[in-house]
This record gives sequence, structure tokens and C-alpha cells, in this order.
Amino acid sequence: MATILDSLIGSCVNKLQGIITEEAILILGVEEELRKLQNRMKQIQCFISDAERRGMEDSAVHNWVSWLKDAMYDADDIIDLASFEGSKILNGHSSSPRKTTACSGLSLLSCFSNIRVRHEIGDKIRSLNRKLEEIAKDKIFATLENTQSSHKVSTSELRKSCQIVEPNLVGKEILHASRKLVSQVLTHKEKKAYKLAIVGTGGIGKTTLAQKVFNDQKLKGSFNKHAWICVSQDYSPASILGQLLRTIEVEHRQEESIGELQSKLESAIKDKSFFLVLDDLWQSDVWTNLLRIPLHAAATGIILITTRQDTVAREIGVEEAHRIDLMSPAVGWELLWKSMNIQDEKKVQNLRDVGIEIVQKCGGLPLAIKVIARVLASKDKTENEWKKILAKNVWSMAKLPKEIRGALYLSYDDLPEHLKQCFLYCIVYPEDWTIRRDELIRMWVAEGFVEVHTDQLLEDTAEEYYYELISRNLLQPVGSYFDQSRCKMHDLLRQLACYLSREECYIGDPTSLVDNNMCKLRRILVITEKDMVVIPSMGKEEIKLRTFRTQQNPLGIENTFFMRFMYLRVLDLSDLLVEKIPDCIGHLIHLRLLDLDGTSISCLPESIGALKNLQMLHLQRCESLHSLPTAITQLYNLRRLALGGTPLNQVPKGIGSLKFLNDLEGFPIGGGSDNTKMQDGWKLEELAHLPQLRRLDMIKLERGTPCSCTDPFMLTEKKHLKVLNLRCTEQTNESYSEENARNVEEIFEKLTPPHNLEELVIVNFFGCRFPTWHGAAHLSSVKYLKLIDCIFCVHLPPMGQLPNLKYLRIYGASAITKIGPEFVGCWEGNLRSTEAVAFPKLEWLIIEDMPNWEEWSFVEEEEEEAAVAEDGTAASKQKGEEAPSPWSSWLLPCLTRLELLDCPKLRGLPPQLGQQATNLKDLLISDASCLKTVEDLRFLSGYLQVEACEGLERVSNLPQVRELFVNRCPNLRHVEELGGLEQLWLDEGMQEISSLWVPGLQEKHRQLHGDEHELEVNEWLLRANYF
Repeated sequence: MATILDSLIGSCVNKLQGIITEEAILILGVEEELRKLQNRMKQIQCFISDAERRGMEDSAVHNWVSWLKDAMYDADDIIDLASFEGSKILNGHSSSPRKTTACSGLSLLSCFSNIRVRHEIGDKIRSLNRKLEEIAKDKIFATLENTQSSHKVSTSELRKSCQIVEPNLVGKEILHASRKLVSQVLTHKEKKAYKLAIVGTGGIGKTTLAQKVFNDQKLKGSFNKHAWICVSQDYSPASILGQLLRTIEVEHRQEESIGELQSKLESAIKDKSFFLVLDDLWQSDVWTNLLRIPLHAAATGIILITTRQDTVAREIGVEEAHRIDLMSPAVGWELLWKSMNIQDEKKVQNLRDVGIEIVQKCGGLPLAIKVIARVLASKDKTENEWKKILAKNVWSMAKLPKEIRGALYLSYDDLPEHLKQCFLYCIVYPEDWTIRRDELIRMWVAEGFVEVHTDQLLEDTAEEYYYELISRNLLQPVGSYFDQSRCKMHDLLRQLACYLSREECYIGDPTSLVDNNMCKLRRILVITEKDMVVIPSMGKEEIKLRTFRTQQNPLGIENTFFMRFMYLRVLDLSDLLVEKIPDCIGHLIHLRLLDLDGTSISCLPESIGALKNLQMLHLQRCESLHSLPTAITQLYNLRRLALGGTPLNQVPKGIGSLKFLNDLEGFPIGGGSDNTKMQDGWKLEELAHLPQLRRLDMIKLERGTPCSCTDPFMLTEKKHLKVLNLRCTEQTNESYSEENARNVEEIFEKLTPPHNLEELVIVNFFGCRFPTWHGAAHLSSVKYLKLIDCIFCVHLPPMGQLPNLKYLRIYGASAITKIGPEFVGCWEGNLRSTEAVAFPKLEWLIIEDMPNWEEWSFVEEEEEEAAVAEDGTAASKQKGEEAPSPWSSWLLPCLTRLELLDCPKLRGLPPQLGQQATNLKDLLISDASCLKTVEDLRFLSGYLQVEACEGLERVSNLPQVRELFVNRCPNLRHVEELGGLEQLWLDEGMQEISSLWVPGLQEKHRQLHGDEHELEVNEWLLRANYF
């Protein structure tokens, strides 16, 4: 059930509540019929939850629900139509000088046209009322229970009860299994095509185990090429070959044949070694018919497959098969309470018996245990509440496919209604696709899934939904994105969503659709090997699609496309072979999101102004588009306008009239024009009229005009603004004049952000001084901060006192020679001016491409010397009392990752880094040729990676570091006092110099850990291709 009926009815009721008394509806004369419609919906709504649940098992109830859902979709469309046509009549009426009657001031033809429109809309509403009356009189309706009073925990309450956590791995089984598989791979790595398999039922952890093997550092250093391919059940040969070629960085064209792609793969792999993972394999012919012959050109290779089916492993001819067993009750119980974010089992020890019963209900499947854990996390931790979960009848719904019964369906069933439809909507992405948070939440908004809350933007509410689905383990964050803004959907959970959406959603080549399964179709994801999107005709019946998307292939679309899908809410044509948008696009009156990113369009028709419901318009990377139509300023409901990477030089005046705009990306600033309608870019002053701005990305800021008033652009008043990107044009060969620099400094100074800002990015700022607002007084809520290519600033702004800063990246500050106490921001002269902790929440610090940076310190030199001389005591005392030591924990207490990249003149690390950064896990230093030592980092507990540091002579006193990677450090003669070191990785060029200290490390390791635990020394193939 792709759209949850309860939410759909609720949305319609709320829409009606908001428009019934509006002039646009009153002028149509349909107020009474709409009130009837609203009352009938409210009457039926109370029984929907029971109907949807019973419909899972009872086909008669399912058909009744489907009948009602079709009526509700029609209702939603009619409400849109009534509001649209009423507004059109009202606007035409209002523009005339006389308003005494409905047709006053209008032409006779226009008057008759309005009467016809009123009549048609009235007929549609009356017909719908009759249909709802018929549905309510059906015998099924009489059997339903009123469940209106049943309580669902709100999303905000759930968010308070749990935090976002990384997936946890428990038990020793996976560790032992991964070590065994790594050993097998290394043992057989010289063979031509050695095949291994991980076999087990869905959700048991095959992919998790394969990932541990694939990411093992020993394997990364043992093969020339690495590739991970997820093979969907309905894979296409071209997509598999294309994915594999992209992974090993081989270019290919979309139109190339299977044979041509295989030839490219063969050439790329010839005489090399490779490690290939084929994840979630359903058919053996992926190997036998598609990959076997081209990969035979490799010198050696290992193929690791994961599959649910023993027959697939046998048909491929695997030499070794590892079967994953179900989790034992004890290990499953550990996974359960750890997945609830509980740190100590004692807190739920009294629930162990009932918890183990729940684990057994989950069949020992890790995925099932993790999702049910998040259900339990939203309940009271009492035996009574947990037994209620055990007693739910959804554990035994016989008509559900076996793989998605029990815990998986229960975790879905426990969701609030609005989250159910958001979860199901995720299948508009292909299997194993990386889903972008912001893209997904915009489509939720466009489809009308997001509840309206007073004083909160829909996008903020939708973002809460996204993180709630992650916290429930229904979406899985991927990669190293700091804010978890990318995720994937587990194949079993996707299977559940596909089953529940089977009537309304289609994924694949639409030419295989037939009439009888198109009438209920609402969403399509096109995946095809053809070069043209073709959707078959349904004769006289309309296709009532609401979302149309394609996988990112350069496809063409047929000429009649825009005339056939009149009910679309989401139209994603990004990266398709589209050169022209026809005038008839103005007929898509229901459209909320139009994505034309990456298309070849050179203009937009003025008819786009008729899309009065349009909320999001994406025009990024449209390289042939140089101007926007004036009709853009008529899109009064527009919430997002995305223009990044599009070379616009003509835009219409009046962007400030779009009061609902909250997201402007690639917003070009201009100096104005004498033309009454068009200009080369928008004036900064227009921002003052956009009160709902949430994200603002401005480019060409140097073209702005400074203003004399204190806050001319009203940014400080924008209470919703969370993300602010300030970009100047990248400098070309000619230098900016002093006047240009002063001008841009004045502009930036006037762009004072509001206190609620969370992310700030400054790019290509060519002033000499950062704006004065760049400190704790104005950036108190900032979490993410990037300063990119600010090439003329000789000092960094004070950032140490930003209380919520978590991520800081400084790139390309080429004028910086020294970073000192001013960066910390709590020093005056030689004394600390405050006892506040510096960088209290900073977790990631990245400093990159700093060609002239030489010195780095957190304190003045005199203060540092005094502290050393007095053996850690304070250098001064105040009022006769002993002052706290400057080495007390006042600096970087949360820092976990530090990257110093391409800083060739940096001479040393500040000593306070080793004394203060108590949570430092990973340190990466690259291209720092003047750095001589890395030492005294007593808290560094993960890995140290040093490469291309030609002047590095010593690495010492890192007692907790577990892994050391060294590459191109020819003068590194001393490596010592690394008592916790477990693995050492050396580039092949390090063999001679490392012989001076590797034996000493090995001997020290034996002394500390015994002869049975050898220090692992491995060759590090830095240039190997792996993902």
C-alpha cells in the first residue's frame, strides 16, 4: 500500500479545512459540496487503521481499501483543481476595474468559460461524494472497528527517546569468520580465478561480513584492482559491466554494446590482479556468461560472492563456501540491547527473559533484531510493554512472503502513518542506491507526505522524518558523511516496501506494463537499456502517475510525454537527453517538483508560470541555459530554486515576490540593469523580502553593491536560515584591485547571519580580512564550517569559542604563514582571557592546500615555555590563589580525526595536541615535506598515516596507536615507543629505511604481547583502485 490511506485522507481533510472559506473556492460556488466531502472523509477516517491492517490478510477488505484509496487520490486531485481554477477566475476578476458580479469586467467569452469551469468542478465533487457514499454503504465498512483513539508516539517524542548510532557488531563469530575468509583470500591470491561464497538467508549478515573482508587492509594491499558490485535480482548486463568499469576507473559510453564493454574490461584487467565482490547474487549467469571470459585476462583474481541460494554457489563453481549461522539467543540478546543504545546490560537485566523470547521470534536474524530493537526503544522499558510486542498478531501474518514476516513487518507497522509512506517511497531509488537526504525529503514534501507544524518549515519536519527512519534502522547511513546525509535501504527492507507498494509502484522498463496493472499506478522508476522512455497507452483511461523518475541514464523521452501525465507531483528528468521543454508543460497544474538538472535545455517557456502549485524547480548543470523567463516570478508557491553550475547571465527582476522561497542554490548576484524586466543577476537587497530562507547559496558576490544601512539584506532576521554559502568568482590570471577587495569585504560585513545558522561555507573570498561577525557572538549554532580558497587572508578568524562547531575544513588559505592563539580566540596578549574550553565540540579538523603555512601553536611562546619550566603548573597566580594549569583539559576535548594535507612548509605539530586532544583516533598527514617529527601524541588510538613527508625523521611516543601507514618518507630513521601497535603498513619504497626500526618494533611487541602475537607488517599498495 504505497500511500497510507489514513495519511492521504488526513491530508485531504486538512486541505479542505484550509481552502473551503477562501475566495478562490467561494467564487466557484462549491463550498457546500466540499463541506459534504470533508464530513464524509472524517466519518470514514476513524475506521481506516483497522481496514488497512485487515486488508493484509483479507482480500475483500483489501479491495475495499483499494477502492477507497482511488477515491481519495481523485479527491486530492479535485481539491487541487478547484483551488487552481478558482484562483485563476479570482485573479482575472480582481484585475478588472469592476467587481460587482462574478463576470463583471470580463469578456462574454471569458464569462461563459468560467461558468463551464464552475459546472465541471461541481460535477466532479458531486460525483466523488456519491462514490464515497457508496463506499460507506458497502458491507465491508460495517465490519470495521473505530480505532481513532489509538495512540501513536509522535516523531518528536521518538527522536527524544533515541539517538542516531552506528551499526553495532556483536559476538565473536563475525570476527572469526572474517579472519578465516581473509586468510583464504591471501592463501589463494596467486590463482587465476579463485571463487569464495558467503551463503545464508536474507538479513543474516552476509553483506556485513563481506564488507569486513573487502575493507581489510591486508587485502587492499594485495591486489591491483578492487571492486564491489551489488547485483540486483533483475539486473541488466550493461549496468553490471558499466558499474564494474566505473569502479576500476575506466571510462565508457552509454551507447556501447555488451561486447564493447566486455572488451574494455578485459583490457583494463589484463595481466593484473583483482579482488571482486558480487553482493546479493541471485543468478549464476552473471559470472558464467557475463564476467568469466573478460576477467580471465587477469593474471590472478579472487571472486567473493554473497547469495541466499546454495545452487548459485554450486553453479558458479566456488571452491570454498562459508555458511552464516543464525545468531544464538545470547548473542542476539546482546545485539538487541546494544541496538537500543543501552550502554550496560544491567539496565535491562530484568527484561532478559522476555528479550530472548523476542530474539527467538526474530529467528536469529541480525537485521530483524536491530529493527525490533528500535521499536522497543520507543516503548517503556517494562516487562508489560515488551510482552505487548510479543503478543502482536503481526508476527504471524501468513499471507506475507516468508522473508518479510515477523519483526520486519512489525517494525513497519509500528511506524506513525506519515513515516510509513515516507519509508515506502524510498523504493523510487534502485536497489543498493545511495540515497541523498535532501533529494529524498524534497520529494516527500512534493508528494504531500509531510505534516504541517506551526512555525516549522516542511523541510525541517521532513528532515526529522529522515533521521527517525535512520534511528529505527529502516535506513542505513553510508560512507563517511559526517552528518549521515547519505543512506541505503537494506535489500530485505526494500523487498518489504516493494511488496506493500506492488499495486502503485513500478520499477523497470515501462514497455512491459499492461493495461490492467497501469490504472492504479502512481509512481514509476524507469530502469531500461533502451535509449528512449516509452510508456504504453491505456486507451481512453488516464494514467494518474504522481512521481516519474529514471535511473541516471541519458535517455530520451517521447514527444507526447508532457501531455499524458497530467497528475504528476514529481517529475525528475535530470540528466536525460532533453533539449526543449514544450509550452504544454503549463498544463501540469498539480506539479510540485520539476527536476531538469543536467539537461541540454537552452530556454524555458513562459508557460511555466502557469504551474501555480510548483514548489521546487531544479535547473543545475544546464550548460546551454543562459536566461530565465520572467514567468519564474509568477510561481508564488515556489520553495526551492536550484541554479548551481548553470551559466545564467539574464534573470528576471522581482524574485523577492516569491515569499515561500526557502532554498536558493547558485543564486547569482548582479549589479542590476536599466532593463525594466531583466538583469544580469539579482540584487542583494531582494533577499530582504524572503522571510522563509532555510538554505542560501550565493555566487558572484563580488558583483554586489555595499549598502550603508546596518542590516540591508535582513539575514539576521531570518529565523529559519540553517545553511549559508557565500561564494565569489574564482580568481583568474588578473589580480583583484584594492578597491575590489575593499568592496567584497564591505559586502561580506553586511551579510551578518542569524544566530540559528548551522552551516557556513565561504569560497573564493578575496578580501584581506574576514568579516567581524565571524566569531562566537554570531555563529553560536554553527556545526559545520568550511573556508575554501580565501587566498589573501593572513590570519584565520577566531573559531575556538564556537560552542557547537563539530566539523571544520580550511582549504587553500595560501597567505597564511602562522596559525596561533588568535585561531583559538580566547587569548589576550600572553594570557588566556577565559577559562572556557576551546573547540569544545569539534570532532573533525581538516587543513589542506596551505603552501606557505609554517607554524602552528595554540598558545603564545612565552606561555608555553613558562608551563614547561614550572612542570605543568600555571605560569601566574591571580589574587593569591593558584591558577589552574594551562595543561588542564581546555582544548579539543572531542576531536577524533585530524587531517593535514599538502602543507609543505609546516615545521611541527603543537605540543598541546598530544596533551589535550584526549579522544583523537585518526591522524592523516600528507605532503608535509618540512615536518621532522610526529611524537608525544599519547591519546592517538586509531591510526597514523604519513605519506610524502620527505623531511620526517622521527615517529615516537604514540603508546595507543594501533595502525601505522608509511609511504614516501625516505628519511624516517626512528620509529619507537608504539606499545599498542598491531599493524604496520609500508610502501614498497620504504623497505630499506624501515629496516632500521622494524626489528625494534617487532621485538618490543613480543615483549609486551608474547611470542604468539606477532606485529603484522604489510605492504601498502597506495595506488591500488579500491572502494
